[in-house]
Amino acid sequence: LAMGGNYTQPKFILLGITETPWAQAPLFVLFLLIYIITLAGNIGLMVLVWVAPSLHTPMYFFLTHFSLADICYSTVISPKMLTDLLSGDKTISWAGCVTQFHLFALFVTAECHLLAAMAYDRHVAICHPLSYVLVVSPRACWQLVAWCYLVASLSALLYTGCTFGGSFCGPNHVDHFFCDASPVLRLACSDTRGCEAAIFALATANGLGTSVVILLSYGRILHAVPGTSSAPSRARAFRTCASHLASVAVFYGSLFFMYLQPASRHGSRDKVASVFYTVVSPMLNPFIYSLRNREVKAALEKCRRRVLNL
Repeated sequence: LAMGGNYTQPKFILLGITETPWAQAPLFVLFLLIYIITLAGNIGLMVLVWVAPSLHTPMYFFLTHFSLADICYSTVISPKMLTDLLSGDKTISWAGCVTQFHLFALFVTAECHLLAAMAYDRHVAICHPLSYVLVVSPRACWQLVAWCYLVASLSALLYTGCTFGGSFCGPNHVDHFFCDASPVLRLACSDTRGCEAAIFALATANGLGTSVVILLSYGRILHAVPGTSSAPSRARAFRTCASHLASVAVFYGSLFFMYLQPASRHGSRDKVASVFYTVVSPMLNPFIYSLRNREVKAALEKCRRRVLNL
């Protein structure tokens, strides 16, 4: 038995994304396909950056860590969700539930801070090109990434402690497809108001803090672009910013919906919102942030020629 506060809790039962029998097989096929595309896209991007010298730049350095975060937190969620869609046994041990939530919180928080670092990198590159090499040096890149993981690690410890630190002595059915804070806290038999307030404050600090950096960076970029480039370059920059901001809006919008609303308002829509940032966003990010770039296309073509020559 695993300890939960003052009581023992042998296991949790995840109710899953749906309890409708006929929908589970089609959803399994859909989410398996999405997960395969997620792994292929993100691992492919990381390998391409590693083998292509032309992509050894700060932007793609951040993108490889961004892809790593996508791979990690989608892998924390998707395999268990896929197994539960086909299996009648949807139990998860106390330790498994704690581990799943902790790793999810770690990599999602890291992704928020990596998005802010990437936006800052683009802001310096476009608005201050002459000082870019000095400001975004290799040392600065490593420091920014280390900061992202440090803040994420400390935040994940606090999120996990607040979520699982109370007493669990009653129902053990988690109304979700993974161990998330809100559905787990609903099962606690101790007073959770303090924990909910702490999670809300921490989510606000991480979410709003990084989103402000992102919006300010892209705002400065959009303000600077019209006076510094030709019409085709401006159009390309605006399209790039629009696609990046659309991705950010989906990711942060679903996160804010989940974590920046009162506990009493959580319900069945939580699962739909969660699908966007746990399943859909990691699949789309490689296409939005890299595979549409000229540098990546050129590197892919060079690798293709190299393979054909071999």
